[in-house]
Amino acid sequence: MNISLPDSLKSFVDEQIAERGFGTISEYVRELIRKEQDRNQLRTVFLEAAASPVVAEMGPTYFAQVRERIRKPAGR
Repeated sequence: MNISLPDSLKSFVDEQIAERGFGTISEYVRELIRKEQDRNQLRTVFLEAAASPVVAEMGPTYFAQVRERIRKPAGR
């Protein structure tokens, strides 16, 4: 696969590779693609959740229960 970039974008990519520790342009592009896949997956989950029926209200009590479950060690 070949990608043509104007000089300004190539400079940006080169800076990102140097600053963020990527070894090659391919590593940088793969990382961008993976992040985009993650964003798309998260967006799908959010849209599915938004379209689902409300099962329970999430008020202060709900979040207090969530915090309590998080604080408890596993298996107790």
